Amino acid sequence: MEDDQILVEPEQNLIPSEQTLAIGQEFPDVDTCRRAIKDMAIALHYELRVVKSDRSRFIAKCSKEGCPWRVHIAKCPGVPTFTVRTLQAEHTCEGVQDLHHQQATVGWVARSVEARLRDNPQIKPKEILQDIREQHGVAVSYMQAWRGKERSMAAVNGTLEDGYRLLPAYCEQIGKTNPGSVATYKGIGPGNAFQRLFVSFRASIYGFLNGCRPLLEIDKADLKGKYLGALLCASAVDADDMMFPLAFGIVDSESDDNWRWFVSELRKTLGVNTDKMPVLTILSERKPQVVKAVEDNFPTAFHGFCLRYVSENFRDEFKNPKLLNLFWSAVYTLTAAEFDAKVNEMMQVQDVMPWLQRFPPNMWAVAFFEGIRYGHFSLGITEILYNLSLECHELPIVQTIEHIRHQLTCWFAERLNLALSYNSVLVPSAEKLISEAIADSRCYQVLRANKVEFEIVSSERTNIVDTQARFCSCRRWQIYGIPCAHAAAALLSCGEDPRFYAHDCFSVTKYRETYSQPIYPIPDRSHWNSSSSGLQGVVNKADVMLSPPSIRRPPGRPKMKILKMESLKRPKRIVQCGRCHLLGHSQKKCSLQN
Repeated sequence: MEDDQILVEPEQNLIPSEQTLAIGQEFPDVDTCRRAIKDMAIALHYELRVVKSDRSRFIAKCSKEGCPWRVHIAKCPGVPTFTVRTLQAEHTCEGVQDLHHQQATVGWVARSVEARLRDNPQIKPKEILQDIREQHGVAVSYMQAWRGKERSMAAVNGTLEDGYRLLPAYCEQIGKTNPGSVATYKGIGPGNAFQRLFVSFRASIYGFLNGCRPLLEIDKADLKGKYLGALLCASAVDADDMMFPLAFGIVDSESDDNWRWFVSELRKTLGVNTDKMPVLTILSERKPQVVKAVEDNFPTAFHGFCLRYVSENFRDEFKNPKLLNLFWSAVYTLTAAEFDAKVNEMMQVQDVMPWLQRFPPNMWAVAFFEGIRYGHFSLGITEILYNLSLECHELPIVQTIEHIRHQLTCWFAERLNLALSYNSVLVPSAEKLISEAIADSRCYQVLRANKVEFEIVSSERTNIVDTQARFCSCRRWQIYGIPCAHAAAALLSCGEDPRFYAHDCFSVTKYRETYSQPIYPIPDRSHWNSSSSGLQGVVNKADVMLSPPSIRRPPGRPKMKILKMESLKRPKRIVQCGRCHLLGHSQKKCSLQN
């Protein structure tokens, strides 16, 4: 009992003077009056009982029997305001002696958390109830906090149902404010329930076709909101190795049909610009529905798979750190001969041939992949999608796309400013690789066969370089798009700068071009009708009014699948001693005597 009193007393000292009542005090309306009385009751730690409450009066008294506290507030004649008519302001009761308060309803929780929710939409119910306890000395349940957050989210962003209703008008606004963008949706059934949405901004389309590498990553993240669904994305990679989201989709479920539709819309979006369409490399998870969708819509593209699944399967099957090191070495080998050598090393440890038959090398090894992955072996877009799904799963669908648009706008502005500050030929990441190649090239002997062909001799092997075809027999130049050390040696021997022989997509010029087009803002929805010619006559039609998806989250707390970002990256190499051949230490730290 004493502990509860300690929590209550400091709160009473913090109550501002404007929260006290006085005869003649006015309120603009009855709702403001009710909220003010409730807030004061909670702040002063007494409970009240409402005697009368309607549009003309509000009468309340202390809930404790025998306590004289009472207030009568009535509407002023001829004006909308309410004024305190009678007031007995003294309490003779001891008030609320524990942390639970009758007036701490879900509506009060929603009002209390609204300001913080605007700053941090990801705040958890657990944090809300902790904040309320610390700031107000009141204990609310988890479900009160959860429902209060849900109600406050609806007040700030609109309801989830409103999001689907507004989606047709929002898609039209994307087309009007960002001409050349694609925003299309589809509903199904008699109620026109939402099924699919595809959005690609014109600035992203232009940036991909005019500045990015001809590489696309496709992945999805599950949404955990009321109506579930999945967030799909196709992303390119810019000159400086940053992810460049090209198109987003939201679907009611991850199905074969929805994947086919998303990839088909992506093909149509890029197909409008067929004269600029490069030969694509597409990376994705090894899912049958994605594989089929890519084959049907991008038959000339090279389809590679994310190595996270492949490497995890290899690790789980063999459970041998040395074999895992050899596997990753085999992934990065550039020629078939080097790959075979690594497989022979694996075979000396354990028989891996049955596994190789299930996972052919052309799925994961650089030496056998016909497209150009530019060093991308795991999907970089997965982390971005995972973060977006966490940030947006409680937002209405229109607010979700707006959140993504805001994120893209920030990235475009930041990266364009960065690109304008560069004075080099290539972006920093490519400059670093070229500098390393130039440093390594000094140990090679260069024999010139003719104007464009060179023989690069070292103590280990001899490589052939053709500067006109941008070819090296080590294959690094062709695979990564940046001159290798052999090519750098050949180019420097004839006075050429290797930087000018890197793929165009690594140049600062292309980097600036990637982010040169702005993503224009979309006006507040209160202006949509006035800014859209004929929109009022369109959005009211039943055939474009979308309702929420038929799929809903089942009752109960959803199972949370935590994605660990470190699992998306290549595992750290385990050191092997060159003297005793044991794992976990190097030759320098080996305890075995010479």
